[in-house]
Amino acid sequence: MSRVQFLLELFLNTVGFRLARSQIKKPENPIALTYSVTAACQSRCKTCNIGRKYQQDPKRKDDDLALTEIEKIFKGLGHIYFFNISGGEPFLRKDLAEIVDLACRHLKPKIIHIPTNAIASEAVRDLTWSCLEIIGQYDPKLPLTVKPSIDGIGELHDEIRGVRGNFRQLKTTIKYLKDIEAEYDNFHLELGTVVSRFNINHLSEIEDYVHSLGVQSYRNEIAENRTEFFNLQEDISPDPDTYESLIEEFSAKIRRNIKRKRHLTRLAEAFRLTYYDLAIKILRERRQVIPCFAGISNVHINYDGEVWPCCVLGYAKPMGALRKEGYDFQKVWHSDQAREVRTYIQNGCCACPLANQAYSNILCNSLYLARSIKKFIMLFMRQ
Repeated sequence: MSRVQFLLELFLNTVGFRLARSQIKKPENPIALTYSVTAACQSRCKTCNIGRKYQQDPKRKDDDLALTEIEKIFKGLGHIYFFNISGGEPFLRKDLAEIVDLACRHLKPKIIHIPTNAIASEAVRDLTWSCLEIIGQYDPKLPLTVKPSIDGIGELHDEIRGVRGNFRQLKTTIKYLKDIEAEYDNFHLELGTVVSRFNINHLSEIEDYVHSLGVQSYRNEIAENRTEFFNLQEDISPDPDTYESLIEEFSAKIRRNIKRKRHLTRLAEAFRLTYYDLAIKILRERRQVIPCFAGISNVHINYDGEVWPCCVLGYAKPMGALRKEGYDFQKVWHSDQAREVRTYIQNGCCACPLANQAYSNILCNSLYLARSIKKFIMLFMRQ
C-alpha cells in the first residue's frame, strides 16, 4: 500500500468516526490500539508510579494476559492501523516478539511502535531483532519504531527516572538501536521526552544532545496526571506559559533540522507541530479544543484485559473487561458501558493533551488536518 492510499484510507475512516461520535451510527473498529503488555517496570519515575506500584506488589505481573488470551482478543478485534505497545516496560516480556507475531497475523497493522525505559539494553536489542525478523515474514516494509525515553542528560535523567545508571544504559541502548537502524530499512529509532516541572529548564540541552546523535525522530509530550500512572494528585506538569515558550524553541529546532530528515519523518514532524499548537491551547483553555474521539478512533487494552477509551481516563472510566466477556472485543466495544463512556467524552467532561489520541483527533478535524498538511508542504519545500 502506498503512502497516498494509506492516508486516503485513514481519511475515509474518520468519516465513520465523526458519525459514531454524533451517535448516528455504531462505532466501527478503531484505527489505533495501545496495548499495555505488562504491569512490570523497573523505573521509579517522578512523573509515573507504575514502577512503584509494581515494586510494592510484584504479583501484579501475574495478571498479564497470556499469549492464548491475547490471540483470542486480537482475532475478535481485527484490522487496525497503529499498534502501540506499552507497559510497564514492554521489553520485560520475554515473549514480546510472539505478541508482535499475533498482531501481524490478526491485526495487520501498518505501523508498530514500542517505547522503552532503555534499562535492559541487551533485552531491547535482542527483542527488537526478533520483532523485525517476525515482521519480515509478513511485510518487510512494515515500520517498527522503538522509542527510548530521555528526560535529562546524565544524572538528571537518572534522578527523574528513579534508577541509578539509567542514562548509561540509555546510551548503550541507543547505540544498539542505531546499529539495527543501519541494517533494517523499516526500523526507526526515535527518542522521546516527558516535559515536566523537573526538566523544564533543561529541554534545550536534551534536544541538542538528541540532534548530536543524528537521530532522525524526536518527540516530547507534556507530563500528565493519568489514572494509568496513579499520579492524579501530584504536581508534575509545567504551566502553560512555560510550556509554550519551550515548544516555540523546540518547533524552531524542528524547522532548522528538517533538511536532514526523510519525507516520512517530515510528515510526522508536521503533525507534531500541529499537536504542539493544540496542546498549548488545551492547557490554557482546559477544554476539548477540538472534539475528542477516544473510545472511537482509539482504544487502550490494559495488561489484565480491561478496555479503556484512553490511558488518561483509564481505571476511572473503563469500557469493560475482556476476561469477563470471554475475550470478545466486539461485545465490550458495543456494550452499554462503552456507550456511557463515549457520552461522557462527547459531553466534554474531560480535556487533556494526550499525544497519542490528539493525532487521531487532528485527523478527524478538517481545520487542524489542513493546518498539518500546510505545515508539511512548508517543511517539504525546505530542500
